[in-house]
Amino acid sequence: MKLSEKKNIAENFHEKLSRAKVVIITDYKGLNVEAISDLRAKLREFQVEYRVVKNTLLERASENTEAFVIKDKFKGPTAVAISYDDPVTPAKILIKFSETNKNLTIKAGMLNGKALDFNAIKALSTMPSREVLLSMLLSAMNGVPVSFVRTLNEIPKKLLYVLQAIKEQKEAA
Repeated sequence: MKLSEKKNIAENFHEKLSRAKVVIITDYKGLNVEAISDLRAKLREFQVEYRVVKNTLLERASENTEAFVIKDKFKGPTAVAISYDDPVTPAKILIKFSETNKNLTIKAGMLNGKALDFNAIKALSTMPSREVLLSMLLSAMNGVPVSFVRTLNEIPKKLLYVLQAIKEQKEAA
């Protein structure tokens, strides 16, 4: 590979790492082509890129990006999962895949400039997805006004009950 090609690849990857919300690096040694293709397809469904990258190119590309915090983990066979939107989905897919394929090892990750170890990535994978969190937030936001309106409705209703009771009491007398 020519030097100019390497520079283009590093620049392209630098741009991707700059935009990334989450980067998870894995060791894919021992996985066959079919397993890696299957993993790529699962990740691609959720707009997550999964690429095998040379460590030297990855280190150059990560300079001046948030992913530079995990540069010490760029050793051995390295593949990178990059997500630009949802940080939870790639963690879920990679953890689930590593449980069924023991040859995939999750080395480390980066979430919004913070380094993540395996345990942090596993904890991230247990969180609900972005869509579920948004729907929970929306239902909580919707619940407050609805409860408030119900409470306000109860005041005139109780007043009517009191007036009705007074009316019935006066009619009985």
